Amino acid sequence: MKRWVTLTVGLVFLLVGGVWVLQGAGVLTGSFMTGQKLWFLIGLVAFLVGVVLVAATARRTRRAPTDD
Repeated sequence: MKRWVTLTVGLVFLLVGGVWVLQGAGVLTGSFMTGQKLWFLIGLVAFLVGVVLVAATARRTRRAPTDD
């Protein structure tokens, strides 16, 4: 997969996961997800997937530039 695609998907996961964590924790209100433990956990998993994707992309970039 191209590096920019992996990075973009990772950033989307970080953003969406962060919002879901905040909604699940009750910090962001006005949604059916507010205060729900399930959405906190789903958001946490999504956020962690984003961290892994961004870190893997950054690691690959530092190692050796490719023609992706």
